[in-house]
Amino acid sequence: MHTAYLTHQDCLKYDLGDIHPESATRIHAINDQLIASGVLDYLAYCDAPFATQEQLARVHSEEYIEWIFSQSPSSGVIHLDCDTIMTPFSLNAALRAAGAVIKGIDLVMAGKVQNAFCNIRPPGHHASRDKASGFCIFNNVAVGAAHLLEQYGLSRVAILDFDVHHGDGTEAIFANESRVMFCSSFRHPFYPYLGAETKSSNIINVPLKAGTSGKEFRHAVSEHWFPALEKFRPEFILVSAGFDAHWEDDMGGLALHESDYRWITEHIKKLANEFSSDRIVSTLEGGYALHALGRSVLAHIKVLAEM
Repeated sequence: MHTAYLTHQDCLKYDLGDIHPESATRIHAINDQLIASGVLDYLAYCDAPFATQEQLARVHSEEYIEWIFSQSPSSGVIHLDCDTIMTPFSLNAALRAAGAVIKGIDLVMAGKVQNAFCNIRPPGHHASRDKASGFCIFNNVAVGAAHLLEQYGLSRVAILDFDVHHGDGTEAIFANESRVMFCSSFRHPFYPYLGAETKSSNIINVPLKAGTSGKEFRHAVSEHWFPALEKFRPEFILVSAGFDAHWEDDMGGLALHESDYRWITEHIKKLANEFSSDRIVSTLEGGYALHALGRSVLAHIKVLAEM
């Protein structure tokens, strides 16, 4: 099997209410699509473990980690910010989400699979060193990148983020880390209203206007991401895989299709084949139109799994 599939029941247990877009139905929508298509049978299923506090502390301050643990309620809800909520089940889910990326990396580095997809929640790319934000508690992909740097001694790790929102937390964590190249495409101006003005050799941001088509997205990524990545020559590629730029997602306002997610995944695979010994771990970020989310993740995984 080429591809590991990591998730956990803990990611289904916390309920943010019927009207909150970041719901357990997102994971069900992906699972249902993979089952209906028969693809799930060809993936190496793995339960996500808990990330350890040591692993989290590579990218988050110890004070922040302690604060998150202290905020976990025994009942009811706690608001970490205006849209990031904790229930009694949120802490375990957040630890599993970060742990999924760690486990996926370990499986790939051990040669047990070529790549992995983490179907997890909460997402992570808005969480910074000491702040929860945008539904995100721990920065899952950043925890994974730091694991590659510290545990495996890699010197060039790429993070590719095609969520409709800029991964501001990931950028903030790695802004001064030359061993990590962060490439992000995102609608601008749009939440979190950051990233468009960044000028850095290891941060490659591609702001997109509202209504951007798949053709325009492909051109922008080809012009800005790919030359930088070919020069950087990443030893491992991590993907912040948000699917809320899909045209059916009314929270996003861009106009991508499943074919565009298939296209970007094909190019990520080519880069990984050339520079990274085929090593990729992808983790779910946004995507709130459930049918579009399931179809888009299916397209993404089918390329990863060479189906």
